[in-house]
Amino acid sequence: MRIVFFGCDDFAAVNLKRLLDDGHQLAALVTQPDKPKGRGMHTAFSPTKELAVSRAIEVLQPQDLKAPAIIEQLKRYGADVFVVVAYGKFLPEVILQIPKYFCVNVHPSLLPRYRGAAPINWAVINGDAETGVTLIRVNASMDGGDILAQEKYPLPPDITSAVLRERLAVFGAQMLSRTLPGIPSGKFELLTQDSAFATRAPKLHKELGAIQWTDTARRIHDLVRGTQPWPGAYTFLRGSMLKILQAEAGDIAVSGRGPGEIVELHKDGFYVQAGDGPVLIKRVHPAGGRAMDARSFLAGHKLAVGERLGT
Repeated sequence: MRIVFFGCDDFAAVNLKRLLDDGHQLAALVTQPDKPKGRGMHTAFSPTKELAVSRAIEVLQPQDLKAPAIIEQLKRYGADVFVVVAYGKFLPEVILQIPKYFCVNVHPSLLPRYRGAAPINWAVINGDAETGVTLIRVNASMDGGDILAQEKYPLPPDITSAVLRERLAVFGAQMLSRTLPGIPSGKFELLTQDSAFATRAPKLHKELGAIQWTDTARRIHDLVRGTQPWPGAYTFLRGSMLKILQAEAGDIAVSGRGPGEIVELHKDGFYVQAGDGPVLIKRVHPAGGRAMDARSFLAGHKLAVGERLGT
């Protein structure tokens, strides 16, 4: 098939590479304008642009998708479908009408659940037992298009959103590979989403990572898993931020301690009281330092039972 691909990040790049490996004809890549990154603020290509340049694929980076010149250029490609993966902008109706068939979006959730920017993170933060990937025919509503394909993916209780993201990128690319060949022949069935069951997955913000020790131990464990790699779960110890990289609901009984208090030092870390029991902290990243296991952290920071973490 002849395809124009819209996408930016590493998740999108996995899908773009699969299309190339499958032998599809990539007419062009549409990605976001280059942005400065890092301490030196050097201009960096998006992962999809890096791949496209390496394969001699034409790259478009429009500021305005409604600009007449962009619309005319997209029409000239004569694409069968547009594939949209983590592009970060809404496609206007005039663009949705350009491809021969339609625009396909790869969304990492079981739509209509988790419409929005961060479906992978919210599935983990909320402690879901499963998630999945949905391919939809793009329309003017946010992630509200008709379902072209959908498959479930089980969530192990300790998986982080960072690891899940890598796995769903491959999972979604495989779905895309199986689904696209059926479009020209009409070998597909579209299912209308029931918006009554829709939930949102809004963009993450820094404050989301602040641990509330009054929450249950399980919710804190899920927050730690679901906010990786950004914004990360964090608390404060002796006035300095302490990022919590790995934690689990504790299996010890404690009484007489309030939320946020250190209740026991352990060979694998230290226990902190949550709203319904202790949380075992196993890996941390102190301010100004490096990430380390909690046992190493304890060797350099003499914590005491009864000491409190929090804002």
